[in-house]
Amino acid sequence: MMFPFPVFQRQLLLFALLAVGTASTASAQKYRTAAGLRFSSGLYGLTVQQKVLPKTTLEGLLLAGSREVTATVLAEQHFGLLGPSLNYYFGGGAHVGNHKDNGAFGGIDAIAGIEYKIALTRFVVSADFKPTIEFNAEDWARFATGISVRYILIKEKKTGLLDSLFNGDKSDNKRKRNPEKRRGLFD
Repeated sequence: MMFPFPVFQRQLLLFALLAVGTASTASAQKYRTAAGLRFSSGLYGLTVQQKVLPKTTLEGLLLAGSREVTATVLAEQHFGLLGPSLNYYFGGGAHVGNHKDNGAFGGIDAIAGIEYKIALTRFVVSADFKPTIEFNAEDWARFATGISVRYILIKEKKTGLLDSLFNGDKSDNKRKRNPEKRRGLFD
């Protein structure tokens, strides 16, 4: 039986499906804005990710290859997997581009992947599977995989137990006034 995907893409898809199956409900990610580089199937470029809701990001991709240039916008929903440093995500969006031989094209995208915030650094690495349906192109569908490395530009605000000790948080005064709204040890 012939598979339409290369071995690497099948392994990435299997890993993503396993990650989705073992997910927990932990908070999703540890950053608000991150930007970096994306390496995809024959296309390389820039990626910028902006958190817009508690578990939702918008990601912009600007990719170029030897024969084409594309711009993509994706909305992604993130879910914690073994804590906030490891996530899986999925979503969708659209893209437009220009191919050297065929001219302008567009399409719709889906995405599923995993990302890991490297401990004690401001770097996030992710691997994903991004199938697309193409309009006005030779290929009607693509099944790309990609790896992104992003640098965290704006971190998520901390809400941990020790933050009040190190950041001068005034939340203790609020707790004394409203004792019924006490927080737990890990809130």
